[in-house]
Amino acid sequence: MVAVTSIPAGSQISPGTERVYHQTRLLGDWKGTWSKDNRPVEFKVLNIKGSTAQVEYTHGGQTERGTATVNGSTITFGNVTIGTRDGSKAALEFSYGTTKNTAILDKTTAPVDENKLVGSWIGSTATMSVTFKVVSISGRDAQVKYSINGQSGQGTGDLFKNVVTFGKLQVSSNDGVNGTVTYQAGHKTLTLAVKKFTPPTSSSSSSGSVNRLA
Repeated sequence: MVAVTSIPAGSQISPGTERVYHQTRLLGDWKGTWSKDNRPVEFKVLNIKGSTAQVEYTHGGQTERGTATVNGSTITFGNVTIGTRDGSKAALEFSYGTTKNTAILDKTTAPVDENKLVGSWIGSTATMSVTFKVVSISGRDAQVKYSINGQSGQGTGDLFKNVVTFGKLQVSSNDGVNGTVTYQAGHKTLTLAVKKFTPPTSSSSSSGSVNRLA
């Protein structure tokens, strides 16, 4: 494997097509450990559009999400910068004043579009029921299906941070388990608590009576 020992200060690639090629290699979920204390660190590049990228940075048990800056073949998010040469290993550098730390990260095999919002979100009250299914996510494009009180539809929504928006409908979740669906009913905007549907495991479905989502 190629060892990545440093992160270039800026793009060293002049042709635009080559730059985009290297940026595409940064997409994905990167995991590794800090060189100083061997503590785990993770950096997810969810999508890249022009000079910005939507990212998730997990360190010390906390996750920060937001918009990062793309500079050539590197991405900078706050005090951290990530870069890769081969698309399989990346170098991550933290720099704050005189404090510096580095990590070598490996790209995981899980597809980047397996966002925590992917799945079926279900909620109901005495008078209404909602099912909002995020079928897949690629970049900021989310393929969705929904059913609200018997009315259904499908199409391409927009992902931003932890929210998928489709027309006047939105689904959001901070933990990938509990969430909210916001939609418009007449002149009112309503918010309903939802949970992600989790299929039963084979060991728990041996009785033959299994609830299934159509």
